[in-house]
Parts: sequence; structure tokens; C-alpha cells
Amino acid sequence: MANFYTDNPHIQYHLQHPLMERIAQLKERDYADADQYDYAPSDYADALDSYQRVLEVVGEVCGEVIAPNAADVDLTGPTLHEGRVSYDPLTAQNLDTVRQTGLMGMSLPRRYGGLNMPITPYIMAADMVSRADASFENLWGLQDCAETLYEFGSEDQRECFLPRVCAGETMSMDLTEPDAGSDLQAVMLKATYNEADQQWYLNGVKRFITNGDSDIHLVLARSEEGTKDARGLSMFIYDAKNGGVTVRRIENKMGIKGVPTCELVFKDAPAELCGERRLGLIRYVMSLMNGARLGIMAQAVGISEAAYREAKAYAAERHQYGHAIDKFPAVYEMLALIRAKADATRAHLYETSRFVDMYKAYDDIARERKLTPEERKEQKYYSRLADAYTPIGKGMSTELANQNVYDCIQIYGGSGYMKDYTCERLYRDVRITNIYEGTTQLQVVAAIRHVTTGTYFARLEEYQQVAVSPEWQETKELLATWIERAKACTELITAAKDQTLLDYHARRLVEMCGHCIFAHLLLIAAQERPDLYEHSTHVYIQYASGEMDKCEGQIRRFDPKQLQHYAVQTSTPAAEA
Repeated sequence: MANFYTDNPHIQYHLQHPLMERIAQLKERDYADADQYDYAPSDYADALDSYQRVLEVVGEVCGEVIAPNAADVDLTGPTLHEGRVSYDPLTAQNLDTVRQTGLMGMSLPRRYGGLNMPITPYIMAADMVSRADASFENLWGLQDCAETLYEFGSEDQRECFLPRVCAGETMSMDLTEPDAGSDLQAVMLKATYNEADQQWYLNGVKRFITNGDSDIHLVLARSEEGTKDARGLSMFIYDAKNGGVTVRRIENKMGIKGVPTCELVFKDAPAELCGERRLGLIRYVMSLMNGARLGIMAQAVGISEAAYREAKAYAAERHQYGHAIDKFPAVYEMLALIRAKADATRAHLYETSRFVDMYKAYDDIARERKLTPEERKEQKYYSRLADAYTPIGKGMSTELANQNVYDCIQIYGGSGYMKDYTCERLYRDVRITNIYEGTTQLQVVAAIRHVTTGTYFARLEEYQQVAVSPEWQETKELLATWIERAKACTELITAAKDQTLLDYHARRLVEMCGHCIFAHLLLIAAQERPDLYEHSTHVYIQYASGEMDKCEGQIRRFDPKQLQHYAVQTSTPAAEA
């Protein structure tokens, strides 16, 4: 029986991280629910056992139901009839199975019907679901919307909507519009308050909405008449039971075909204000997007895992010139790189999710009582790290996942180009990961300030304080030189006090910091589980050494006067006579 949790010791390793004990203690409020709920843990050992049992169920569902359905779902997908979407029958089967096993609302409190699990095991589930079928992760993973509703909605709204999510209803976040893609402050869908019936109504169009015909929507809309920027936007809850929204079309996508991506028309759709007016984009959507980006990181890692397993199995079976092709250096180099990149991005994913768990637990406690000065300090520390690690992780993990699936196709050769093989679907599915929820370029914009203000370098110094065994000391010293090189390049660029120059080299500076972080996390893992991470650590450091050289060389050799040659040309060259 296939189980995507029990067959993956890498995920099991990350669940055992020492910080998980503190996370569980905070999430469970010192295990106060044990007297009220039969399934609530009484101590950390009990909590860890609960996480493992749930993840085993997720792993079984992924291996026995979702993965076997993935190829057929990709061929058929959802359909549209008279403004309503119907899932592919096998997608509906996947969703029903998840509902029946009680996996909806994994991280929501028990009082709403959830399992009250930390973000980290929830992201582990997303990792496994993505390995099984990335498109289904886009449907199931929208539980992030419920987290946002829990954080910013009123108690009445929580009691109304969250039990429905835990029971299996789906959600969507309705942000993008035809003229407002990455620039969400340009959103113009109009929210109008009718004094007579004391009701908000939404009018306008939303585009590229994942799972757009969901049961419950979080909608970004312009509530302040006459505004054109972020200060005029608020967030609303739309309940599909109330009507007023139709699906104009389902987008014909390259990949992730199992989940509908919709264009929606709002016509006097009744809605509820969520939180305060004017904070829709500034506060609520930014929080929602960070959660969604963590989910996309998990999606990229899951796809990388699938790519490695597909490539490894094919290379062992495919023979050329009398030998299995995995015996050829050109092939086993690619296999080793896929494994190393998957391990590095997974290590960063769970480091990030633990940071998120810590600060969100304190945020939640702060709703119940005043935090102590020590707790506020810890909350701020982890919040800043989560803010820094999310964009660098989303940017680099998705780019590396694209490289991994590219190499997987290359190992398959001509067969990989055919729809007979899973890797062809992975190739189409992975391509969106470095585009949606903020392109890699936008992740660089978010991450560069943590380079220039020293957030990454401060954390890297903490990694350098971790003791290593003698055989790894030379590697640790090498990574120390990487940190100094990244610092020197940052100082070289910032000393010029030229914003355009900084923007131009931001990607290289962010990548240098990212490689430093990924390599340190692998080094730490190799100390604890050399059987899992020794080879990947050596391979990744060899690969990243070349990337560090490339970035540093481009920065040091670049003449700022050459920027004009890279700038977008706004004039049209004269036609030839």
C-alpha cells in the first residue's frame, strides 16, 4: 500500500525538530484542551504522535487515491455550465476522501471542528499532496483562506464559516482583476454599502481566481469612493449560497488542470466586511499572500520530490549500451542534483514554517491575554524571520523545482516529451509556481531589504554557532567565507547609493544569501542524519559554489555605465530606408 508519509524519511526528520516541542506547547496552550476534547493531546509526546498519525492518513490518501487519479484528472478537468463549475469526477472523489478522513481545517481550533495542528505538519501534508497531484493541492491548500478569516474575522464570522470549512466546504481568495495583476492596489471591484438594508454589495470582475466557484470567498474590493490606491481597499467575505456571482469562463491552462481557474462576474453580490475598512490590502491580503506563498513553496518541494522519484526509477530501468543509464556520470549527476535541490528547498521550507508557527502562536495568544516582554521579543524575532524567509524561499524553491523537472524530462529523453509519462505533467504543473502568488522577481523585491538590513546575515551567524563534527569543520569554514563574500558584494552595491543599480543586482544578492542559508540548513541536517543528507550536502555545496562564483563575478565585473544597455527601450528605432 503506497503511503507518501511513511515512504519519505525526509519529512519525518523535519517533524522531529527540537523547536516543534515549543510550537506544540504554545499551540496547545500547555495542553489545556485535553480535559475538554478526547482527541486533544495531554503532552508533547502525545501531540507528536497525533501529528504523525494524521500525516500517515494524509500519506495514505495521497498514495492510494490522489496520485492514481492525477493523470485522468489532468486529461479531463473541471467543466462550466450556466455559470457554475463542476469538478472532474475524480477530483470530487479526492475531495470527498479528504472530507471523510477529517483533514479539512487541519490547523483550525477544535472549537470550530478543526484539528488544531501547527502550520508545520499542515505544510508537510501540502508537500505530500503536491507530490501526488499539484492541481489538487491548489484546491485543498486554500485552507490558508480559513486561517486568514480566523485571524481577522469577527467571532460571529468565525462561528458561521469556519465549521463549514472544517466540514469540507471550499474557499478561494478573489484578488486579481483584468487590470490588476501583481499591482493589487489597482483593484477596482466596487464594494458599496446600502444603508437601507445595512448590507455591502460587490460589483465588478475578478480574473485568474483559483477554485473560483468555491463555497466561501475572501474578496479584495474598493470600499472607499474616489480612491485609487491601497488605502481604499477592504476585504469581504462572500457566501456562494447568497448568489450574485457567476463564472464567466474557466481558463484553458498549461498545467494544474484539475482545479478551475475562473473569471468571475460580481453583480450586486451581498458580502460581509472582514476586519476593518481600508486594511484589506495593507494588512489582511499581505498576511493571506504570505500564507499562500508558503503553500506554493510546499507545492514546489512536492513536485521536486515527484521529479526525483520519477527520474530515479526511469534511469534504473532504462538501458543503453548494455547498462542502466543511472550508471552514466551525465545522468547520475542530474539525479544527485535533483535530490540535493529537493532536500535543500525542503529544509528551508520547514525552517520557514516553524518561524511562522512561532509568531502566529504568539499572535493568537495575544488575542486572549497580554504578552510578557519576553514573549513580545520572541514574537517579533520569529515574525521578522518568517517575513525574510518566505520570499527568498518562494523565489528560490520554485526556480529550483523548475530546474528539477527540466532535468527529469532530460533523463527520460524523448519519452519524457510524451503524455504517457508523469514527468510531462510535472513539467506543465511546475511552471506556474514561480509566477503565481508573486513572481520570482517580486519575491526578490520583498527579500532584498532583508539583505541590506542584515536579517539574513544575522541568522547566518547563528547557524555558524552550531557545532559540527571534525569531518564537517572544513565545510563550515567554507560557508563562513560565503557569508563574507555575500556581505562584501552587498556593501559594494549599497555603497554606490544608486537605487537602480541595487534593483539590478538584487536578484544576485538574494541568491547569494539564499545559497548560504540552504547550505547551512543541509549541513545541520547532515550532522543529525548523515544517512539522509550527507550526499545531498556535498552535492549542493558543490553546485552552489559555482552559483556563488557566478553571482559575485557578475557583480564585481559589472560597469554601472552599462545599465543603459539593459534598460527597456521606449523609443521605436527608425525604419530602414
